[in-house]
Amino acid sequence: MSERIEKANGIVRRYSYWSAGFGLIPLPIVDMAAITGTQIKMVRALSTLYGREFSEDLVRASVGALVGAALPVAVGAGTVSALKTVPVLGQIAGTIVLPALALASTVAVGRVFVQHFEAGGTLLDFDPQKMRAYFEAEFNKVKAGSDAEMAAAAATSENKEPVAASA
Repeated sequence: MSERIEKANGIVRRYSYWSAGFGLIPLPIVDMAAITGTQIKMVRALSTLYGREFSEDLVRASVGALVGAALPVAVGAGTVSALKTVPVLGQIAGTIVLPALALASTVAVGRVFVQHFEAGGTLLDFDPQKMRAYFEAEFNKVKAGSDAEMAAAAATSENKEPVAASA
């Protein structure tokens, strides 16, 4: 594995842990905003690593299209976030499930952009529709636990133990 890919994987891992931690925020909508912001910052870091020009507007639209196109992912995370408004049971459910969904979606977004940048792509030629299947496969791999390292991180988040991350 090249040094650049190792660095990219480290960036994805670090921001994924942050996303999982932000999934613990007890306020609906605020948690989703923090997770989305973390994904955008991750793509900024990847853009810098690959020497690509960054545009927050392009990334926001691309991430929204990726996550939004995978309807069960987007509806699932939004629904879980909204559950936090239900006293006690909703808060418990939201706190257990959302960190894992946040981690899995952030890993998937990161891997999509790593693959795109590795192939020589830029933010200007990024096509979320063409990357949707890869996003869904990566999301499901982490969510199902077949990605051992990230599944372990999700389990740690679900157990509400501290999630280690360095900024």
